[in-house]
Amino acid sequence: MLKTLADQIVEAADRPGSDLAAAALLVARIEYPRLDPAPYLERLDRIGDEAFHFVAKDPGQDAPLAARIDAVNRYLFGELGFAGNREQYDDPRNSCLNEVMDRKKGIPITMAVLYIEVARRAGVRAEGVNFPGHFLVRALPDPHAGNPDDGLIVDPFHGGAILNETDCRQLLNRYMGEDAAFEAALLAGATRRQVVVRMLLNLKKLYVKMHSFPQARSATDALLALQPASLADLRDRGLLAYHMNDFSRALRDLEEYLKLARLSEQDEDERKETEQVWEHVKTLRRRVAQLN
Repeated sequence: MLKTLADQIVEAADRPGSDLAAAALLVARIEYPRLDPAPYLERLDRIGDEAFHFVAKDPGQDAPLAARIDAVNRYLFGELGFAGNREQYDDPRNSCLNEVMDRKKGIPITMAVLYIEVARRAGVRAEGVNFPGHFLVRALPDPHAGNPDDGLIVDPFHGGAILNETDCRQLLNRYMGEDAAFEAALLAGATRRQVVVRMLLNLKKLYVKMHSFPQARSATDALLALQPASLADLRDRGLLAYHMNDFSRALRDLEEYLKLARLSEQDEDERKETEQVWEHVKTLRRRVAQLN
């Protein structure tokens, strides 16, 4: 039995090791169904090898972490010319690692995935930070560092800038509002599943905005495969099927959503949303009955 793209993404997210690129390139298949990840993984290895020699030459693998980060930055952003794409931020290509590598432009999360993969190959341990509104990276002093608090927060979207706590607080306020409360947990390392989920959420949001409903549904399929208990994704997949005139699948998902939503605690806005879904379900039942 052939595996669906959603199944492949889950498998890549759960396989042993710390590799992010393979899963990210599968996510890109939502936009590029025929994408072959192999050439991009090979290119990443070549870039990583060059970055390793760049770091080894100056300042050296035993240099302080900040100096090694600076060397990675000089190679990735200086020599190769990668940069955050501020002018076309909402272009879906920014969320596809293959296009980021080809065009040398991306959004915070794809720039972070690229940075983590290159840094790792260059001998600098790095992990994603699922920071609200703006994905970041934590670089750690050595490959076996046990305390993540010893690391440095890096912003690949802005040329690998090293951020202190004040910078992070300002970043949080910029994206989440002046009342947002900063806490250390916001800088915790992200699992590979969390990284993949955030990439998919970005793509889903963009596709819905563009009315690219088949791609939005593919992203939602993968999200539900990764987080089956997500009522929001179940609802959204039903609504996307509705927009695509796939009434039987829309009815199945929205009925399941209503059943689960009514068993959960809901605030006033969620109750209103549930009632709106119920109106859709009544319409769908009539339409499905007419088709039978």
